[in-house]
Amino acid sequence: MIGIVPGNETSGRTLLYVHGHQCKPAVEDYSDLTFGALASGIERDHPEQLSNFHGARKRIAWYGDLSTELLKSVGKYFDEQLDLGDRRNVLQELRAIDRRKKFNLSSYDSLPGKSSIREFVADIAGPLLDTVGLSNRVLSSIARDLHEYWRPDSDYGDRVRERVRTAICEEFSERDREVMVISHGAGSIVVYDVLWQLSHDETHAEYSEFKVGNWMTLGAPLGDTTVRHRLFGAHERGRRRFPCNIVSWHNVSAEDDWLCHDQRLANDFKAMLRQQQVSAIRDYHIYNLAVRYGKSDPHCSLGYLIHPRVAKLMADWLAQPEPAPNPRYIF
Repeated sequence: MIGIVPGNETSGRTLLYVHGHQCKPAVEDYSDLTFGALASGIERDHPEQLSNFHGARKRIAWYGDLSTELLKSVGKYFDEQLDLGDRRNVLQELRAIDRRKKFNLSSYDSLPGKSSIREFVADIAGPLLDTVGLSNRVLSSIARDLHEYWRPDSDYGDRVRERVRTAICEEFSERDREVMVISHGAGSIVVYDVLWQLSHDETHAEYSEFKVGNWMTLGAPLGDTTVRHRLFGAHERGRRRFPCNIVSWHNVSAEDDWLCHDQRLANDFKAMLRQQQVSAIRDYHIYNLAVRYGKSDPHCSLGYLIHPRVAKLMADWLAQPEPAPNPRYIF
């Protein structure tokens, strides 16, 4: 299932967004919030690129219905109307921050729900998690759908990957399009696995030479020890260990975001650079100013998407020349 935002496509660019874990509202509402946050950040900091953003094709590789169905089946309570209303309130508050310089430590420290105790716990738990990784107990209790994604006796992972793979392959099939993939949280695990499949799985050989020119990961847990050991290709050697179809990888991580407690990916995947499987892996540290249900939520996708760092990366991509028709690769 793929969510497509209606609009006037005037360019050869596609922005493909892959969401993270947990229950989601309807795809139409989620799309409006996601691309509305991106548009707001661009309008605030780089208004000259707003028309290019509106002219791009915008899609979501959607599996929110699968995760919501799964979580409800194990007793997760989800009030979709309240969740949607809270997300809209979050975006309204973030849009009221009218200057990029306000996305700083001082603003972050003043958010409700933050305390010195929470920061102390994060400082102690962070290094420990970096060493031992997210445990199965943690995953099963607070990221149940991610835990299910890795269960060998479940088809949930296959179904999720099929959704994302279909969306990416449809863009690969249009050789004259320039594609950026943005993934949030656990969605970055799905994208990584799909890109590995398209690089090395013989059943997808027709896509093996296509490349994603820009991949932006937001709050991605890919540096976590447990996650890295479960990624596709983790037990391979040489070039087969990693995807071969990424040109530039931009990783954005927020202070206190527990899911991406290891915020630097360039060191974890430096072998990709050494083996010339990627041109660049760059890490960026930010402060996520989103407040959900009255408390600071540093993992909230809207706080990432509207942030000045993401707006700058988007503007740089939109300013690039569009590719000539029928290129060898999609950038």
